Amino acid sequence: MIHLLNLLAAIALLVWGTHIVRTGMLRVFGENLRRVLAASFSNRVRASLAGLGVTSLVQSSTATCLIVASFVGKNLVTTSAALAVMLGADVGTSLITVVFSLDLSWLSPLLIFVGVVVFISKQNSGAGAVGRVLIGLGLITLALQLIVAATRPLTEAPAVRALLVSLPNDVLLDIVAGAVLTVLSYSSLAIVLLIATLASSAMIPTTVALGLVLGANIGSGVLAMLATANASPQVRRLPLGNLIFKTLGVLLFIGLLPQIHVLLQQLVPTVHQQVVLFHLAFNVSLAVVFIGFTGLVGRTVDRWLQEPAPGVDSLRPRHLDPLALNMPSLAISCAAREALHQADVVETMLRGILPVLRNNDLRLAEELRQLDDTVDELYSAIKFYLTQISGEALSKDESRRWTDIVSFTINMEQIGDIIERVLQDIEDKKVKKARSFSEAGMAEIVHLHERLLSNLRLAMSVFLDGHVRDAKRLLEEKAHFRDLEHEYAANHIARLRDNTTQSIETSSLHIDLISDLKRINSHLCSIAYPILESAGALTATRIRQSQFAALDAAKESAP
Repeated sequence: MIHLLNLLAAIALLVWGTHIVRTGMLRVFGENLRRVLAASFSNRVRASLAGLGVTSLVQSSTATCLIVASFVGKNLVTTSAALAVMLGADVGTSLITVVFSLDLSWLSPLLIFVGVVVFISKQNSGAGAVGRVLIGLGLITLALQLIVAATRPLTEAPAVRALLVSLPNDVLLDIVAGAVLTVLSYSSLAIVLLIATLASSAMIPTTVALGLVLGANIGSGVLAMLATANASPQVRRLPLGNLIFKTLGVLLFIGLLPQIHVLLQQLVPTVHQQVVLFHLAFNVSLAVVFIGFTGLVGRTVDRWLQEPAPGVDSLRPRHLDPLALNMPSLAISCAAREALHQADVVETMLRGILPVLRNNDLRLAEELRQLDDTVDELYSAIKFYLTQISGEALSKDESRRWTDIVSFTINMEQIGDIIERVLQDIEDKKVKKARSFSEAGMAEIVHLHERLLSNLRLAMSVFLDGHVRDAKRLLEEKAHFRDLEHEYAANHIARLRDNTTQSIETSSLHIDLISDLKRINSHLCSIAYPILESAGALTATRIRQSQFAALDAAKESAP
């Protein structure tokens, strides 16, 4: 029993090591990996090479598939070009398998020692992420050694040998078993290494191992299909096309397995190397044979999975791509785009205040109040999406952007709540009582409203671009808006003193309205604080004037 437990623990360590390497690589190269993939779609060969290179870094063709599938879903790349990337990605995974199949026992303690020292000493930097990768690589090589040690006593047990002899020599059953193991472990790399180790320890026959390897390749394709099961039809095209290639390749290889087994025994001395080289040969063959058919298969899956008909509610979350979660830099961009979508809905609510005021439009007021539910829904969706992004894979800048997005969406959600209360007050205190503002009072509300809309657009620009000069302008609006509120409140009191009938009837609403508009402006201005703080332009209590004096001077000297 203890030997079986040791084997299971070693397998778990192998899977965990591949996960650590993947997240570490994403943290070090995340945005650059995105650029490499985005720039590689001009021709099939370049796309395949880019897929090979990226997958060699992230240790997972499934992760590459999900990243590229998100590009297909956004119509940034055709399905045929994305399929070429995946042919190269599968070759990349098999090459990494060959590397780990070498005798690296001497390297494991060195990698773990150096990785731990680097990670602990520089944990929050890029060097710390590199240390994390070294730890993962060391754990993979250590896990392979532990698997060998754990399987040796098992192979010597009479009961296990009797069980292995009684196993049916059914290649289809082997393929299904390999696919299931890959889906359960979420790593074809780990499973192929495990199969090779078990075969070299005589736990399973070589012919069975080759069938399991074919199943592992099918399993990696199924993994991507399962991960995109709830995605849009455009996103599901790439996993489906990739699974078609893998299935066709397996069908071609099934009939050739006996000849391939004999050939491997003649060319390769050890069983372990026979298994991993078979895995490499399978994926290289797929890339060579099917690279010319990516266009045909791409067009076919495009017809099978067509875009949904127009008319879908555009106010619901639309940029939070679950596939992008495998690439944190891409996921952060998706969340930022959805935050701007939330701000667009808030702007629609804010713009509607004036028509309701002027026209006493109860129907419009009801529609605008219902939009607050959309703002709340977008806020919840963005917040949940951000919590799914692996913090371990985020760089320092990405972590700061993560915080900025959360802060921005909170402010938008609170602004939506304020606007909803404003609209309700307008209904209760003005529309239903058939009252109206004085001409001067209405002019003041219009002025504040126009200034508020301008500040909302400026706040969205600050959030999007992070320019310090715009952030300073936005923060200055807080003081200007406060001065206007005081001025207009004093004007209203003067009109009350003059016994202006309309001002007396709408006094409570007028004072509450300009106060609420100022509160909305305060939420908008708070978006500037993270930008100014990161630029070192804030002290503990006020704006650092010397910083802004230099900015003003530069602005005045600009043509």
